[in-house]
Amino acid sequence: MVSNFAPFYVMATAFNAGSSVLTAALVHALKDAGHKVGVFRPVQPALPTTVVPSDEGDPVLEALIALSGSDIPFDDCCGIPPMELVEDRDGAISTIVKRFNAVRDNVDIMVVLGTDYSNPLADEFNLNAELALNLGARLLLAESAKDRDATTLNSIAWTAVKHLRKNRLQPAALLISRVAADSAVEFEEFSAEIRDSLEGLDLPVYTAPDVPQLHAPTLYELRKAVNGTLVNNVSDELLSKEATSVVVAGVSNEHILDHIEDQCVVVAAADRTSTLEALIENQKNPDTPNIAGIICPAGTKFSNGLDQIAADNSIPVITTDMGTYQTAAAIDATRGILRPSATNKLDLARKFADEWMQITPLDELLATPAPIAVTPLMFQYNLLERAREDIKHIVLPEGEDDRILQAAHIILEQGFAKLTILGDPDSIATRAKQLELNIDDAELLNPETYEDKEKFAETYFELRKHKGISMDDARQKMTDISYFATMMIYLGMADGMVSGAAHTTAHTIRPSFEIIKTKPGVSTVSSIFLMCLRDEVLAFGDCAVNINPTAEQLADIAASSAETASQFGVEPRVAMLSYSTGSSGAGEDVEKVREAVEILQGKDLPYPVDGPIQFDAAVDETVAAAKAPDSEVAGKATVLVFPDLNTGNNTYKAVQRTAGAVAVGPVLQGLKKPINDLSRGALVEDIVNTVAVTATQAQAIQEN
Repeated sequence: MVSNFAPFYVMATAFNAGSSVLTAALVHALKDAGHKVGVFRPVQPALPTTVVPSDEGDPVLEALIALSGSDIPFDDCCGIPPMELVEDRDGAISTIVKRFNAVRDNVDIMVVLGTDYSNPLADEFNLNAELALNLGARLLLAESAKDRDATTLNSIAWTAVKHLRKNRLQPAALLISRVAADSAVEFEEFSAEIRDSLEGLDLPVYTAPDVPQLHAPTLYELRKAVNGTLVNNVSDELLSKEATSVVVAGVSNEHILDHIEDQCVVVAAADRTSTLEALIENQKNPDTPNIAGIICPAGTKFSNGLDQIAADNSIPVITTDMGTYQTAAAIDATRGILRPSATNKLDLARKFADEWMQITPLDELLATPAPIAVTPLMFQYNLLERAREDIKHIVLPEGEDDRILQAAHIILEQGFAKLTILGDPDSIATRAKQLELNIDDAELLNPETYEDKEKFAETYFELRKHKGISMDDARQKMTDISYFATMMIYLGMADGMVSGAAHTTAHTIRPSFEIIKTKPGVSTVSSIFLMCLRDEVLAFGDCAVNINPTAEQLADIAASSAETASQFGVEPRVAMLSYSTGSSGAGEDVEKVREAVEILQGKDLPYPVDGPIQFDAAVDETVAAAKAPDSEVAGKATVLVFPDLNTGNNTYKAVQRTAGAVAVGPVLQGLKKPINDLSRGALVEDIVNTVAVTATQAQAIQEN
């Protein structure tokens, strides 16, 4: 099943922002609306001090799963321990993306709960933003109005949203929880004041009423917080009740009853006989507030038979060795956690969701814009998933190179392509064993002893005899691994080729010009680099093949680049680059670009094209607003076509080295079958990615 909606990522701005309650409400509302909901927590929380024996692992996540009605196992919905992020942030985020997508494929919509700021991580705010970006999720920014006025909320929200936007992440909505009010009218007045103060954010703002019991700790949790001992044998139902306030019995027993509030917990020393008797006796009156529990601090002992009275009453009584002040402080610092054992809190969460969705329609949240950014991790994940959809057969001619064997091991392990590796099978197998690599599922083929190599030569002779070559020339060509591998593709023995780790670009691609040739309607073989930046993937073309293309060739390169980019999930918005923008410049080079744009705009293309345009105006919204305010491409270009090889090659290398971008390519385009070249300094990861790219190109060619 493919998800119907972009995921939601509920991200708190800081500790105790009410994000888990808002997430619970959203999960319940989606489930109640008939959606199959998946929940996910990317980073396991630090083990809470209020863990109850009946709970395991992450009680909040367990409660969310229960609210979703999902049959997805807990372990599948759970991310990684925080220390993995400390040790290897990139690797950890990659693991999170894989685990998340494994769940996402089986539901209609995913709801992700961000970290709770209890972890040993230096910068959880930016981490949550990065995770939301890499999961392709709509970011719901959560903040609490508890003990805050509109001015304070304004300052917090503006700071958070500006920081996110500066890092190219646009929140979908701002959720303000715990808006305290004594009436519906007062709630709406305070909500209106909050929305008015945040109007300049240009962001939907939704408020939610304060339900103290949703955030209050249970007696189970308070007993753990004070390391206490339960004196009497009360029911689990009473221990699951929330304590919404704390009262310290510092006054005489005749006055303590004046301070009792409904569902409060009272801190009273065990040797204050008259006070405890008054509290217990008072509970027999149905017209008085209910006490949630009594906690007796300082290790004091019951006197005058009070221990039996305490044991016999129906109010939970807990003793602790902590002092009175420490006990009160621990109670005040303990926050209630959604957990499966807190059945009352789960029921409250469902009721809260029903009421909240009356003032915050679910349809409005579902209509918030889905993110369009494609991060490198998203790109790589989608690339491998696309390759797995229809396994293609790729030939790797350079079997003597260790990097090829290491990449083959990964490719076969991940199962996204079939492989033929050229070279001496015995030597390849021996070397793989020495490197502790498993390439058993690859076909090992020796061109020198291949039984049908004469057929290869005959086929090549028929293709090239008009150029005056002889059969001996053809046989000699077939001793070259690049020609041999290209002929395998021509004859349908493989779907694509990746080479160049140990050979020049010319050596790799020249045979394709002679044997494979260009696709119908394409006259120019060109290339793009897929530039994986921190928060987006851009296509740069042509940076490897054509030295000084004509206007017609530039138009051809642009069309091929847009088509290739779209194959890899990059929505084409084509910028034809020059040293001037619009009509501001003149000269032969600018006119060539302008002519290429006119050729493209005359083809009724399904994507926007603009130019001449400078690089900064193409990719920076601020510059675009000044230089090309009416352009559909300026400020948001995804396909950048350079006017010549000198400009393109130097620019891609500059971006690669100074911006830390991962450059996938060059990806050759315009051929009938995919042939792709590697840099001779290619890393194993580069080879793996290029094989996946080649397999995806082969799929697209077959589809067309």
